[in-house]
Amino acid sequence: MKTVLITGCSSGFGLDIAKDFIERGWKVVATMRTPREDLLPSSENLRLLALDVTDDDSVRTAVAAAGPIDVLVNNAGIGWLNAVEGTPMDVVRDIFDTNTLGTIRVTQALLPQFRARRSGTIINVTSSVTMKSLPLLSVYTASKAAVNAFTECLALELREFDIDVRIVLPGQAPETSFGKTAMSRMQGQGGFPTPYAEFAQGIIAGMMQQKAVLTRSSDVVEAVWRAATDPSCPMRLPAGADAVALGS
Repeated sequence: MKTVLITGCSSGFGLDIAKDFIERGWKVVATMRTPREDLLPSSENLRLLALDVTDDDSVRTAVAAAGPIDVLVNNAGIGWLNAVEGTPMDVVRDIFDTNTLGTIRVTQALLPQFRARRSGTIINVTSSVTMKSLPLLSVYTASKAAVNAFTECLALELREFDIDVRIVLPGQAPETSFGKTAMSRMQGQGGFPTPYAEFAQGIIAGMMQQKAVLTRSSDVVEAVWRAATDPSCPMRLPAGADAVALGS
């Protein structure tokens, strides 16, 4: 029986990915900053571990406690929506420390065991915003685009050790709380700068009026499952109708 370690399982994609792997009979190490036993179904194949991807000691402790892992899903991330001028540098650092450095940090901690066994799969969940330039998302997009570049270079390094590396690129998923959380975080930092307010409101209104088929959490779950189990799948896997359209 294979084991998957998933970061960011307290909500959204991470929570649904963990549920799916449990249902499919895998052993699951579900990690989150503050573990909550009420979020996932009780299972002898489930372990909950505390893991803060921004903390070196937390990552080392969790990886040591997890034991042998076959698949790593780097899913933990935070969103942000604002103009660059309205984004404090401490927010930029938080976003990159979680989205970019957190992915590198957890990957680095698991690589020795993958390399020693000459097997393993690393799946990095980024975003379809890296496939199309969009306003008010420059910092968030930069953090995710950096993960894309990191992943593609990492794949070249690990090829000789038979370690697979994949990128899953979800589209816009309104059924998750990710967007609302990003908006709340922005408002907590003072909102949009006054010179950008009218422009920003127009952009947000356009987003709210979109009627096209977007991304469901199940789309991301299936893409991650394919990345974990199908050796022939491409490195980059758009997830969701809008992401697939961007990638075509």
